[in-house]
Amino acid sequence: MIRDIIESNEGIRPNIKEIEVLKENFPSCFKADGSFDLERFKEFLKDKVSISHEGYELKFLGKSYAKMLAALETETVIVPDEEHNSKPENKTSQNVYISGDNLDGLKHLLKSYAGEIKCIYIDPPYNTGNDGFTYKDNFNFTVEELMKKLSITEEQAERVLDLTKRGSAAHSAWLMLVYPRLQMARDLLSQDGLIFISIDDYEQANMKLICDDVFGEENFQGMFIINASPSAIDYGHVAKMHEYALMYSRNHLECITSQLPDDEKTFKYEDENGGFNIYPLYNGNIKFNPMTRPNLFYPFYVNPDKKLDNDFLEIGLEKKKGWIEVYPPKTRREGIYHVWRWGKDLASENLNGEIVGFLNDSSEYRIVQKSRLTKKTIRSLLMDTSMSSRRGTAEIDDLFHAKLFSFPKPTELIKAFLTVGTYDDEENDCYILDFFAGSATTAHSVMKLNAENNSKVKYILVQLPEECDETSTAYKEGYKTIDEIGKERIIRASKLVKETYPDTSADLGFKHYTLKDVQSNVLDKMEKFDTDTFVTDTTVYDTFGANTILTTWLIHDGYKFTNNVQRVELAGYIAYWCENHLYLINPEMGEDAIKALVDKYNQEGKFNPQNIVVFGYSFNYINMENLKTNVKILRDSEKNLKVNLDIRY
Repeated sequence: MIRDIIESNEGIRPNIKEIEVLKENFPSCFKADGSFDLERFKEFLKDKVSISHEGYELKFLGKSYAKMLAALETETVIVPDEEHNSKPENKTSQNVYISGDNLDGLKHLLKSYAGEIKCIYIDPPYNTGNDGFTYKDNFNFTVEELMKKLSITEEQAERVLDLTKRGSAAHSAWLMLVYPRLQMARDLLSQDGLIFISIDDYEQANMKLICDDVFGEENFQGMFIINASPSAIDYGHVAKMHEYALMYSRNHLECITSQLPDDEKTFKYEDENGGFNIYPLYNGNIKFNPMTRPNLFYPFYVNPDKKLDNDFLEIGLEKKKGWIEVYPPKTRREGIYHVWRWGKDLASENLNGEIVGFLNDSSEYRIVQKSRLTKKTIRSLLMDTSMSSRRGTAEIDDLFHAKLFSFPKPTELIKAFLTVGTYDDEENDCYILDFFAGSATTAHSVMKLNAENNSKVKYILVQLPEECDETSTAYKEGYKTIDEIGKERIIRASKLVKETYPDTSADLGFKHYTLKDVQSNVLDKMEKFDTDTFVTDTTVYDTFGANTILTTWLIHDGYKFTNNVQRVELAGYIAYWCENHLYLINPEMGEDAIKALVDKYNQEGKFNPQNIVVFGYSFNYINMENLKTNVKILRDSEKNLKVNLDIRY
C-alpha cells in the first residue's frame, strides 16, 4: 500500500480536495479535457449566492505549499507497541497515544475518525523565539516540482524550500506548520464539536486569522484570557500575566457546549424542592421583541392578596377581579417591550411552581423564575490561579520529583475546556484529541474528569518524538524524547487518579503506537519486487511484520484503534477478519488454505467479508493466480457472493 500511496502522491495538487467536491456536486461544470468551466459554475450559483470579486483573506509565503501537505497521503506505517498494549491495564483501553509527526498522525486519524471528534485541545509552539520552534519537514521536493505542483515562479519555489530546509522561525514558517494541521483538525471534528487553541501575544493575531480562514468567521465562539503567570516578572515595558485560548466550532448552528460546576453557588430561597434564586422571566436580548416573537408577548396576572412560600405572589394567565396585569417591561433607551422566555403552554404548566409573582423594592409587580442551577457558563476571563502555568509546572514536579517540563498547562485549565466541549452527561462517551500533546496534560485531565464525573471520555494524543536537550533535567533523568515523558506522565497520573478515586471504573490505560517512515532501501525492495516470480520472497513482509501491516490497514479502512479484529485459521494459515474486510498478510498461503477460505464462505453464513485485502509482497505468482481464480468462482457461484479482491503494494 505504501508504494501505491507514493505513486498517488506524485499527482497531488494543493486544491485536490476542493476539486473532488466540485466534481461530485457539479460534474457538468467540467469539460471533456478535465478543465473547470467557471462561467457555467457561476450560472449555477447566480440566483443563490452573491458573487463578489473582492475579498479579505489571509495570505502568506507557503500557503499553497501548506495546503498541498494537507492533501498528500501519509507514507508512514503504524507500529503497535505490542508489549505495552498487551498489559492488563492497556489491553482493553480505548485511549490512544501516538508517537510521531502530527501531520502524519492526523492523516491516519482522518481515515477512521473523520467527523467523530467532539473536542480538540492543542497548545502549539508559540514561536516566541524562546520555545525552540523552527519549521523543517522531510519532504524532498525540488524547485521544478514545486513550480509545477503549486503553479508558482522559480523565485517563490526557492523561498518556500528555503523555509523548509534551513529551519525557520519566521511568521510564514509558523503558519506553514499550523495551517495544514488545522485543516485536518476541522475535518476530524463532529458537526457539534469544538476546538480550543492556546496561544500568546506573538502569534495570537495570526492564529485568529488562520482559524477564520479554516473554520470560518461565523464559527468563532470567543477568546479566553488566562491568568497564566499571576506574579509576572517585568522583562520589558509590560509584565505579562496572561495568555489566550481561541474557541471555534465546526458548525455554529449545531454547536453544543456544557456548563462548568459552580462550586461557590449559594441560594437565597428554599422550598420543598431545595434551594433556589430568582431572576426575571423576560428575555433581555433586544432582538427578541413583540415584532420578532409575537407568541412570547402576552400578560400574566398577579393576585396581590395571596402570598405563597417566601412571600411570593400567586399568578395566573386569566384576568380575575383585583388581579394585576403584568407584561414584560420596556427597554429604557428604545422604549421597546421585551418578551417572555417561555411560551404560554410551558408557563401554564409551571404557574406558582417554578414561576411566581414578585413585588420588588420599587413596588413593581414582576414575574420571576426560580433558578436552581449549580453550573455556570464559562467566562472569557479565567483568572483562577489553579489555571496558571505555575500550577501546571508544580503538577509535573510532584509526579516526577524533578523539573522535566517548562510551564506545561495545568489540568484544571484543560478540564474546564474539556467540560465545556463535551456533553453534560454521565454516559458521556466521546473522543478528545490533542495533537501537540507535550507533557500529556490532556490525558491526565481526561482521566481526572472521568473519575470525578463517572464519564467515559476517550483521548487520542499525538506527540513528535522530539529529542530532549542533553543538558536538560529530563535527559539526565533518562528521558531522551518528549513522547517518553508524555507516556510516563500518563502512567504516573493514572496511579495518582486511582489512589484519589479508589472506586473509579474510569479507563486509566492507553494503547501506544509509533509512526515510522519506510526507509529508502525498503522502498527500493518494494519498487523492484517481481510480481511474476514463482518463489515467495518475504523480504518486504519481514521488514514490517504482520501486526504493523494489519494495524496500518485497519486504520486506513476505517476501523479505529479499538476494533474487533479476529484471527481466522485456514488450514494452518492465519488470516485477520474485521467486519467487511478479510486481511491476507502472512506468506505461504497454499492451496489448502485457499480451499479452506472458499469452504468458509460457502458453509458459514455469518462469514461474508466483502473485501479480501492481500499483501501482494507475501504471494508468489502461482498463489496469487490461484487466489484470483477462487475469488472469481465465489462471485460466480449460486450464492452470488459480492467479494472484492484488493491487492495492495
